[in-house]
Amino acid sequence: MKKIEAVFLADLIKKSKTAKYDIKTIETVNGTLPGFHQWTNGKQSEAGFEITSLESDTSYYFIFLDWHRNDNYYLVIYLHNKSSTAAELRVIEEIDGIPHITWMYNPLKRDGKNDQRKAYFKQMFGSRKVNIKIPASPLDIEGFFDQLFRLCQNRIKADKIVDVFDFEI
Repeated sequence: MKKIEAVFLADLIKKSKTAKYDIKTIETVNGTLPGFHQWTNGKQSEAGFEITSLESDTSYYFIFLDWHRNDNYYLVIYLHNKSSTAAELRVIEEIDGIPHITWMYNPLKRDGKNDQRKAYFKQMFGSRKVNIKIPASPLDIEGFFDQLFRLCQNRIKADKIVDVFDFEI
Protein backbone atom coordinates (compact mmCIF):
# COMPACT_ATOMS: atom_id res chain seq x y z
CA MET A 1 0.00 0.00 0.00
CA LYS A 2 1.07 3.54 -0.48
CA LYS A 3 2.22 5.58 2.51
CA ILE A 4 -0.88 7.79 2.27
CA GLU A 5 -3.09 4.67 2.56
CA ALA A 6 -1.15 3.46 5.62
CA VAL A 7 -1.48 6.90 7.23
CA PHE A 8 -5.22 6.94 6.47
CA LEU A 9 -5.78 3.54 8.11
CA ALA A 10 -3.60 4.37 11.11
CA ASP A 11 -5.49 7.65 11.63
CA LEU A 12 -8.83 5.83 11.51
CA ILE A 13 -7.62 3.45 14.21
CA LYS A 14 -6.37 6.35 16.35
CA LYS A 15 -9.74 8.11 16.09
CA SER A 16 -11.89 5.02 16.65
CA LYS A 17 -13.78 4.02 19.77
CA THR A 18 -15.05 0.47 19.98
CA ALA A 19 -16.72 -1.54 22.72
CA LYS A 20 -15.27 -4.87 21.46
CA TYR A 21 -11.58 -3.96 21.25
CA ASP A 22 -9.03 -2.27 23.46
CA ILE A 23 -6.64 -0.15 21.39
CA LYS A 24 -3.27 0.94 22.76
CA THR A 25 -1.00 3.12 20.66
CA ILE A 26 2.68 2.20 20.51
CA GLU A 27 4.80 5.33 20.47
CA THR A 28 7.04 5.90 17.46
CA VAL A 29 10.37 7.73 17.72
CA ASN A 30 11.38 9.70 14.62
CA GLY A 31 9.12 7.49 12.51
CA THR A 32 10.44 4.17 13.85
CA LEU A 33 9.53 1.64 16.53
CA PRO A 34 12.86 1.14 18.30
CA GLY A 35 13.14 -2.05 20.29
CA PHE A 36 9.79 -3.45 19.12
CA HIS A 37 11.19 -6.37 17.10
CA GLN A 38 14.38 -7.10 15.17
CA TRP A 39 12.39 -7.19 11.91
CA THR A 40 11.08 -3.65 12.44
CA ASN A 41 14.18 -1.94 13.84
CA GLY A 42 15.31 0.98 11.71
CA LYS A 43 12.36 0.76 9.31
CA GLN A 44 9.99 3.67 8.74
CA SER A 45 6.84 3.08 10.80
CA GLU A 46 3.72 5.17 10.47
CA ALA A 47 2.06 3.72 13.55
CA GLY A 48 1.81 0.77 15.87
CA PHE A 49 -1.05 -0.51 17.99
CA GLU A 50 -1.70 -3.29 20.45
CA ILE A 51 -5.25 -4.44 19.70
CA THR A 52 -7.04 -6.74 22.15
CA SER A 53 -10.38 -8.43 21.58
CA LEU A 54 -12.32 -8.03 24.82
CA GLU A 55 -14.50 -11.03 23.89
CA SER A 56 -11.67 -13.54 23.42
CA ASP A 57 -8.84 -11.78 25.27
CA THR A 58 -6.71 -12.28 22.13
CA SER A 59 -4.18 -9.58 21.27
CA TYR A 60 -2.17 -8.73 18.18
CA TYR A 61 0.19 -5.91 17.32
CA PHE A 62 -0.77 -3.94 14.20
CA ILE A 63 2.27 -2.22 12.74
CA PHE A 64 2.19 0.06 9.67
CA LEU A 65 5.67 0.12 8.19
CA ASP A 66 7.84 0.23 5.11
CA TRP A 67 8.65 -3.48 5.52
CA HIS A 68 11.19 -3.76 2.69
CA ARG A 69 12.36 -0.12 2.67
CA ASN A 70 10.94 0.48 -0.83
CA ASP A 71 8.07 2.91 -0.08
CA ASN A 72 5.59 0.02 -0.14
CA TYR A 73 3.87 0.01 3.25
CA TYR A 74 2.47 -3.05 4.99
CA LEU A 75 0.08 -3.64 7.81
CA VAL A 76 2.10 -6.29 9.63
CA ILE A 77 0.16 -8.15 12.30
CA TYR A 78 2.38 -9.72 14.95
CA LEU A 79 1.36 -12.40 17.39
CA HIS A 80 1.12 -11.01 20.91
CA ASN A 81 4.34 -12.75 21.97
CA LYS A 82 6.07 -11.24 18.89
CA SER A 83 7.44 -14.68 17.94
CA SER A 84 6.15 -14.33 14.38
CA THR A 85 3.73 -12.49 12.17
CA ALA A 86 0.14 -13.62 11.71
CA ALA A 87 -0.35 -11.64 8.49
CA GLU A 88 1.48 -9.18 6.28
CA LEU A 89 -0.98 -7.11 4.29
CA ARG A 90 0.07 -4.74 1.54
CA VAL A 91 -2.18 -5.12 -1.52
CA ILE A 92 -5.12 -2.78 -1.91
CA GLU A 93 -7.58 -3.53 -4.72
CA GLU A 94 -10.84 -1.95 -5.71
CA ILE A 95 -13.74 -4.39 -5.70
CA ASP A 96 -16.98 -2.93 -7.09
CA GLY A 97 -15.45 0.52 -6.63
CA ILE A 98 -14.65 -0.04 -2.95
CA PRO A 99 -11.06 -0.37 -1.70
CA HIS A 100 -10.18 -3.66 -0.01
CA ILE A 101 -7.01 -5.09 1.47
CA THR A 102 -6.45 -8.42 -0.23
CA TRP A 103 -4.37 -11.23 1.17
CA MET A 104 -3.57 -14.70 -0.15
CA TYR A 105 -2.92 -17.68 2.08
CA ASN A 106 0.40 -19.06 0.83
CA PRO A 107 2.23 -21.06 3.50
CA LEU A 108 5.98 -21.42 3.04
CA LYS A 109 6.77 -24.07 5.66
CA ARG A 110 9.64 -26.43 4.81
CA ASP A 111 7.94 -29.69 5.74
CA GLY A 112 6.38 -30.64 2.38
CA LYS A 113 2.81 -30.17 3.69
CA ASN A 114 1.91 -26.76 2.28
CA ASP A 115 -0.51 -28.25 -0.27
CA GLN A 116 -2.52 -29.78 2.59
CA ARG A 117 -2.54 -26.43 4.40
CA LYS A 118 -3.75 -24.62 1.27
CA ALA A 119 -6.47 -27.22 0.65
CA TYR A 120 -7.68 -26.96 4.24
CA PHE A 121 -7.73 -23.14 4.14
CA LYS A 122 -9.69 -23.14 0.89
CA GLN A 123 -12.14 -25.81 2.05
CA MET A 124 -12.79 -24.18 5.43
CA PHE A 125 -12.82 -20.53 4.43
CA GLY A 126 -14.01 -20.64 0.80
CA SER A 127 -10.91 -19.31 -0.89
CA ARG A 128 -7.24 -18.82 -0.28
CA LYS A 129 -7.77 -15.14 -1.10
CA VAL A 130 -9.24 -12.88 1.57
CA ASN A 131 -10.72 -9.46 0.79
CA ILE A 132 -11.27 -7.06 3.68
CA LYS A 133 -13.10 -3.80 3.05
CA ILE A 134 -11.09 -0.77 4.10
CA PRO A 135 -13.09 1.24 6.61
CA ALA A 136 -14.41 4.58 5.45
CA SER A 137 -14.66 6.08 8.94
CA PRO A 138 -13.69 5.33 12.55
CA LEU A 139 -17.19 3.88 12.99
CA ASP A 140 -16.26 1.03 10.63
CA ILE A 141 -13.12 -0.03 12.55
CA GLU A 142 -14.83 -2.69 14.67
CA GLY A 143 -15.89 -4.68 11.59
CA PHE A 144 -12.42 -4.23 10.11
CA PHE A 145 -10.84 -5.62 13.30
CA ASP A 146 -13.35 -8.51 13.31
CA GLN A 147 -12.21 -9.54 9.84
CA LEU A 148 -8.49 -9.11 10.57
CA PHE A 149 -8.74 -11.15 13.76
CA ARG A 150 -10.66 -13.88 11.86
CA LEU A 151 -8.01 -13.86 9.11
CA CYS A 152 -5.22 -14.29 11.69
CA GLN A 153 -7.04 -17.04 13.56
CA ASN A 154 -7.84 -18.91 10.33
CA ARG A 155 -4.26 -18.62 9.13
CA ILE A 156 -2.91 -19.97 12.43
CA LYS A 157 -5.45 -22.83 12.32
CA ALA A 158 -4.50 -23.73 8.74
CA ASP A 159 -0.77 -23.58 9.53
CA LYS A 160 -1.26 -26.06 12.39
CA ILE A 161 -3.71 -28.40 10.64
CA VAL A 162 -0.98 -30.90 9.72
CA ASP A 163 -0.32 -31.35 13.45
CA VAL A 164 -3.98 -32.23 14.01
CA PHE A 165 -4.57 -34.67 11.14
CA ASP A 166 -2.29 -37.30 9.66
CA PHE A 167 -2.29 -36.61 5.92
CA GLU A 168 0.15 -39.46 5.19
CA ILE A 169 -2.51 -42.20 5.21
